[in-house]
Amino acid sequence: MDSEPQPLAEPSAEPPFEAGPHPDDREDNQAAPHGTAHTEGRSTDRPTHTPRGARNGDHPSRPGALPPAPGRLFGVLGRAAASPLVPLVAVVLLVLVSWQVAADGPVLGLDRWVEHGVATAHHALDSPFLNRVGHGLADLGSTVPAIPALLTGGGLAAWRSRRAGKDRWWLPLPVAALTAGLIPLLVVPAKAAFARPGPLGGPLLPGQWGWYPSGHTATATLSYGVAVLLLARTTGVRVARGLRAAAVLLAAGVGAGLVWSGFHWALDVLASWCLAVLVLWALARRLPRPGPADPA
Repeated sequence: MDSEPQPLAEPSAEPPFEAGPHPDDREDNQAAPHGTAHTEGRSTDRPTHTPRGARNGDHPSRPGALPPAPGRLFGVLGRAAASPLVPLVAVVLLVLVSWQVAADGPVLGLDRWVEHGVATAHHALDSPFLNRVGHGLADLGSTVPAIPALLTGGGLAAWRSRRAGKDRWWLPLPVAALTAGLIPLLVVPAKAAFARPGPLGGPLLPGQWGWYPSGHTATATLSYGVAVLLLARTTGVRVARGLRAAAVLLAAGVGAGLVWSGFHWALDVLASWCLAVLVLWALARRLPRPGPADPA
């Protein structure tokens, strides 16, 4: 006897079971993207609405949308520092401030405003420790230790270049010596020409130089800056970045210490920074990187 035909099974509303992780096992507890909801070819190669943890980002080991990497950030800053706008801005600021100092113009009100703020901070904090720190930072712009640091940096750069077998290894030595001689040539004639009284308000004595521009700031910025510029040509990228950051912090610290201690007006410091930036920018552009040793 023929068996009766079996009724066809009703189609199930559930999709057939497949091996693999269950949708509920996903970290984001979301259904797997499929169909038109899956967007392919996006910059991060991820589906729509995927959480940060699932992004590939701009580097395989850095998930998600990340800020620029430190190396990339330093590269941007380096390109900005090499821009022709840097000396242009420095020249404009230097001319403007010098004109206002010579004419006793309204821009000098910025100096009085900064001086009032510093005096208020001194009175509010009444900190002998901060005063000692300010004096110590200002002293870093003295001939000693700034000039010995410059000459030491030039000598160390020459020694490292010679040890590496570089051509023109001796070049940092005359560069450091010429920089040491250039500093007073930039500052002393300007001090005598402008004859600006200092923040303490006392008149200049006969034969006394003025306060504009700041000699300590120029000495510190050029000495430490050129020493680092020479040394950075003989070191790795990471060490060079650290040296440049240290030079910037030293120059900023000397200027802040001078203003905090009442030794200089703020615009005196700004003018010396502009002078130093012009020299450093030109030197960085002209100073050749040491080449390989000459063949025997």
